[in-house]
Amino acid sequence: MNVGRQIRFWLIGLAVALVAIYLLRGVLLPFVAGMAVAYLLDPICDRLERWGLSRTLATTVLTILFLLIVAAALMLLVPTIVGQLANLVERAPAFAQALREQISGLLAMVESRVDPAVMERIQGALAESANRLFAWTTHVIAGVLSGGAAVANVLSLVVITPVVTFYLLRDWDRIAGTVDGWLPRGHAATIRELAGEVDRTLAGFLRGQGTVCLLLGIFYAVGLSVAGLEFGLVIGLIAGLLSFIPYVGSVVGLLLSVGLAFLQFDDWIRIAVVAAIFFVGQALEGNVLTPRLVGRSVGLHPVWVIFAILAGGALFGFVGVLLAVPVAAVVGVGTRFALTRYLASPYYDTDSGPSE
Repeated sequence: MNVGRQIRFWLIGLAVALVAIYLLRGVLLPFVAGMAVAYLLDPICDRLERWGLSRTLATTVLTILFLLIVAAALMLLVPTIVGQLANLVERAPAFAQALREQISGLLAMVESRVDPAVMERIQGALAESANRLFAWTTHVIAGVLSGGAAVANVLSLVVITPVVTFYLLRDWDRIAGTVDGWLPRGHAATIRELAGEVDRTLAGFLRGQGTVCLLLGIFYAVGLSVAGLEFGLVIGLIAGLLSFIPYVGSVVGLLLSVGLAFLQFDDWIRIAVVAAIFFVGQALEGNVLTPRLVGRSVGLHPVWVIFAILAGGALFGFVGVLLAVPVAAVVGVGTRFALTRYLASPYYDTDSGPSE
């Protein structure tokens, strides 16, 4: 088989896979989540095997421990989070009224100093922005209620994901060996090398960034609660979770917390303390946590990660968000490999000989 036919074969296979993921995106969530958990737990399972446990026993112990930790965390946090969210929803009209009064006072002050025609354009722009924000918020809420947070999906995630995790984790090495046997023999060594680089990149980013998100969530939640901000626990955890997308968590958390602090406190010092918590968190993330836990050499640029997550979410919903980082790692490694081959080929330097 010549190179052209091989390329067509793999491109057709890739297209079929993408179409299948798109058509089945509504039922793939528990399977993708189970695969992600199995991938993260596989190194621990391998270590338990080296200590003398069988693969099945190690998998059983790890799965049970993981479920117990998740259940304990939910039992401790969910009641508080639900209570704060319910309180936030109940007080949302009051917050909206206070914000409207603040904006009205600000507009009245600006109106006395600005030309009426300019002021009219500003009011029109603000009204249009408010309408767009309301429409976007409504769309997001409707998507959440009809998608990832729907009862059926939540039940499938809770029931099916542990089962998928157990079987994938138990058979991980056998599955990897089977897939290795399917590789085209002439390129098996190169594909193994690229797969190893993808694994190192992906493991470094997921495990490191997951730890960063956990530590930042704890820091923001504790800091905002100590500062006396209402709903500080919820905002801190949301900011920590969104920190998986570079810079998004800190920006969203800063805007939410400062906005609530502006409505809750009359003292500018306390508002400044709330804002300072996020600036300190961003400094810790950029200078301490990310360099030590994620590293500078994982090969995933923040802009590339943001684009991958947004594109995956737009194309495949929440399943696309889960698959975005692995796909970004694969594409990044493949792009660097292709660029290396190009720089060593006559297409780049006419004096170069043909590459292997």
